[in-house]
Amino acid sequence: MNTLARKLRLADYFALAFGTMVGAGWLVLMDDWLGRSGPLGAILGFALGGVLLLPVGYVYGQWVQRLPDAAGEAAYTAQVFPPVVSYFTGWMMLLAYFIVCPWEAVAVGKLAAYIFPSLDSFELYRVAGQPVFLPRLALGVALTGFLAVLNYRGIRWSASFQNWTTGIVLLLFVLLLGISADRGTPANFHPAFRTTPFVSILLTLQIVPYFMTGFESVPKVAEEAHQGFCSTGFFRAIMMALLVGAGFYVLAVAAVAYVAPWQGLIGKRFATAIAFEQALGAQWPVRLILIMALFGLFQCFNGNFVASSRLLFAYGRRGTIPPPFGEVHEKFLTPSVAILGITAGTLAGLLLGDALLVPVTEVGSMASAMGWFAACLSFWIVEKRASMRIMTGLGIAVSLLLFLMKVLPAFPGHFSLAEWIALGIWLALGAILHRRPRSASL
Repeated sequence: MNTLARKLRLADYFALAFGTMVGAGWLVLMDDWLGRSGPLGAILGFALGGVLLLPVGYVYGQWVQRLPDAAGEAAYTAQVFPPVVSYFTGWMMLLAYFIVCPWEAVAVGKLAAYIFPSLDSFELYRVAGQPVFLPRLALGVALTGFLAVLNYRGIRWSASFQNWTTGIVLLLFVLLLGISADRGTPANFHPAFRTTPFVSILLTLQIVPYFMTGFESVPKVAEEAHQGFCSTGFFRAIMMALLVGAGFYVLAVAAVAYVAPWQGLIGKRFATAIAFEQALGAQWPVRLILIMALFGLFQCFNGNFVASSRLLFAYGRRGTIPPPFGEVHEKFLTPSVAILGITAGTLAGLLLGDALLVPVTEVGSMASAMGWFAACLSFWIVEKRASMRIMTGLGIAVSLLLFLMKVLPAFPGHFSLAEWIALGIWLALGAILHRRPRSASL
């Protein structure tokens, strides 16, 4: 039986984790973030979220060194819980990755339509009152097809693409921060919070799991590490991605709120671009931001595509879903059937159009937090050393809190009926596909 190609190094793992985490949300949803919390509320929400996730990242760094398995959370929980628990744990984590793929496919059309308004033509139908336009749909299909071919032909192709896009995003981001520092003023931050400080921070903290999901994508490709790769590199890549990713979101909100009055940006499409356009009275910063957003979109789409296809592959390999998903291409040494499966699912989600964008954030946040909680709890049971149990206990508490904030009605911003329905559909699909595992390991 063929095994996956072993090509990845430390820079590849960092680019995968960071790219899976950072896409185009800082452009597409900036008005939503400011509208939830105000600038300081959003900044503190992302900063606090990044710090709180460090213990969770620590646990993943330990797990992947001990058990480098593409099944990730499903493999970890299988060490201590019944097979059905590990199956649905991994299935929820698959949702967290996969759901980003159609999100990004929709976002590319939304972004392109800002540059070329003529793309908002030839309306095909509406979903939840939001129109779906043929040109934008075609762009999403084209991008999905491109990434499918890229990943189908080899992990080295995909990793090189990820490294280039991540490098360009970080370079342009530094330039953007310089523009904001030169042209902005602290007065634009007032008022600092949308409501009370506590509620403002909480409303951003609730969506942190969705936008910070990605650091734990490293274990999904742990089996594809280069022969000479040291296992401690997994831990380093995870922690680097967490710190840089959280810093990116904090500085993105700060740059936008510093360069233009934030209250005038609420409800505006692509508020980030509008803020810089207002501050400079020119179009070139807008083009710079859109270019950066496109590369961010590419890296996030590709990163989540890689992670979700590997998790689906691991399920097929172990026989907990139809075994063909676990096949490895003889020539390219990629999980070819799993890649085609994620491609088909992305194209199906793409048909929902703009109505997909904000609700997806909420469901993805809950799914990520649940997966983190299960991984931390499993490690706490397995690990007997007191010092490591203390760190793991912090991870358990953080991930459980983030999970409860989405499902308990006592918290502002909890799940709506539509989000519960979407979650129920995903769990039902998992139950339909589920088969008895070939081994007790999953």
